[in-house]
This record gives sequence, C-alpha cells and structure tokens, in this order.
Amino acid sequence: MDDHGRGPGPRPEGGAEGPRDPGPTDPLPYEGVWRFTAPAVDASVPQARHAVRDLLHRQGVPVSDDLVHGLLLIVSELATNAVKHAAVLSPMLAVEVAVGAEWVRVSVEDDHPYRPTALEADHGQTGGRGLLLVSEVAREAGGVCDVEHTSSGGKVIWAALPLKPVRAL
Repeated sequence: MDDHGRGPGPRPEGGAEGPRDPGPTDPLPYEGVWRFTAPAVDASVPQARHAVRDLLHRQGVPVSDDLVHGLLLIVSELATNAVKHAAVLSPMLAVEVAVGAEWVRVSVEDDHPYRPTALEADHGQTGGRGLLLVSEVAREAGGVCDVEHTSSGGKVIWAALPLKPVRAL
C-alpha cells in the first residue's frame, strides 16, 4: 500500500530558545491528511488496518487504545465492503486519515456508484451489517459517520471520532 502523505510539511524550529510552542492557529504536530491507495483485493484489508495503526503511532496522535481499536474496526469494515461490493467497478480503493486537533476521521473511497445503507441486525444473517457496525462504533465513541458521492461518481464512506485526552495511570 503506497503512502501518498499529504500531511503537514516541515515546521520552523524557532530561535535560540528552542522549538516554539504552537500558537492558536498553528497546527499541532500530529495534524494532517494522509491517503493510501490499494487494489480492491482481500489482502488490502489488513494492509489498510496496519497502515492506519502505524500512521497514528508514527504521527504521535493522542489516541486511547479503545479509540485505536474502534478506528481499526471501522477501517476493516469499510475496506472489506469496498473489496466485496465495489471491486467489479472499482479495482482500486483509497483509505484516507485526517487528523485535527480534536478529532480523527477515517474514510474509504471507491469508484462504485452504489450508496450503501446500514442494514438492521438480522441474527440469522452472517453478513451485511458492516455499515451498521461502523455507525454503532462511531456513535459509541461520540462521533459520526456518513456516505457521500464523489465528483467522479463513486462514493466515500467516512467516520469521524473525537480525540479524547489519554488519561495517565
């Protein structure tokens, strides 16, 4: 999976006093947007999950273990949906991670025009509840998710979750 990082560029280090503190309009060191593309095949699902996990760690995003698990579950479900349901018309998928001062947003984009909806839980069915699961994980974390059309006729499914301070033990 290629990292087409569109994250923040180098920052000035400040004068003799050392690095300057970020001001109210300066981005925090972990803020940015990164995009990964991959073929819409089964092997891309764990690759996407690992890439997101590694990115969050590498950028020093202040995420709790619970939030990381939720984000990785969301990425897995969305990437799996793109592989299972969109690969015929969309041989590539894109995973994007956007991190702000108080939130993190993960999304998966494909070129298939079908816009899925969350199905209700049917205990006799073994699949088809991925978007419902994504919605529930986002809601429980205090976030939101949605499906949007892209200008190219495809779709992007995203979930944004709030960053909560990690409590020191």
